[in-house]
Amino acid sequence: MGEHHHSKIDINNLCNAFLSMQSSDECRAFLNDLCTPLELRSMAQRLEVASKLKQGEVYSKIAGETGVSTTTIVRVNRAMTDGEGGYEIVLKRLEEKD
Repeated sequence: MGEHHHSKIDINNLCNAFLSMQSSDECRAFLNDLCTPLELRSMAQRLEVASKLKQGEVYSKIAGETGVSTTTIVRVNRAMTDGEGGYEIVLKRLEEKD
């Protein structure tokens, strides 16, 4: 129980850190300090995959356009269908922003 409780606190603190950002430049600086270049690229690719899945693109086309594996595409798709709705929220808000 103790380890799960600490994990939840750490995730909440991380969420609050993101919510405290006031600009994309601040967010970029925090992400660059927090993550490795590979981690950042992986997260950006997953968001791009989610966007393409939402648009109805097929796995082979997504893999070709993004360079991600079909395993990653399946994982993102599973998160979009069985997850907590995070991708949907973000993609909808990004659409509204454009």
